[in-house]
Amino acid sequence: MPNPKRRHSKQRTAKRRSHDFLTPTGVSRCTNCDEFKLPHHACPKCGEYKGRAVIEVKQAS
Repeated sequence: MPNPKRRHSKQRTAKRRSHDFLTPTGVSRCTNCDEFKLPHHACPKCGEYKGRAVIEVKQAS
């Protein structure tokens, strides 16, 4: 098995890892209740998707 002759410098390691980060999830606003939701998903608060009710949401008592 080949082994490295020299260790990689901190700068070289940091350059390689510069793209290893998490990107924030894209969110959009619900057209009905104006809450944040994932795009192409039904709103978890009001249950609407593209202007029509698709899921029933239990109301907080």
